[in-house]
Amino acid sequence: MCYYDQQLWQCGWWRWSTFREQCNKEYRTGETCGLKLIYNTYLEPGVCKICDQVLKKQRRVHKMHDDIERWTGEGNRRATIEKTRREISDLALQIEQMWRDHEIRKNSTNY
Repeated sequence: MCYYDQQLWQCGWWRWSTFREQCNKEYRTGETCGLKLIYNTYLEPGVCKICDQVLKKQRRVHKMHDDIERWTGEGNRRATIEKTRREISDLALQIEQMWRDHEIRKNSTNY
């Protein structure tokens, strides 16, 4: 039952921060017992790294949709449009997986 600081973002994402205090169950210097308890929680402004990455990918998908719309009007870009649509579907899968991982971590009781 050693104590650590915790960082908490607005979206609910959290992570362990610095080691604060050793519990009385561990007698060896420099060792921890393995059980982490919260000493202090620090609220972080802004978005977590996962949310930031998702937002970047969503902006990229939005730009690709705009490009496809423009290319459709121009014509003679069928291969480029197909390639971009495949990239959009790949990015959509990545975004979905990132959100799933985010929700699992956010709702985990491992803190």
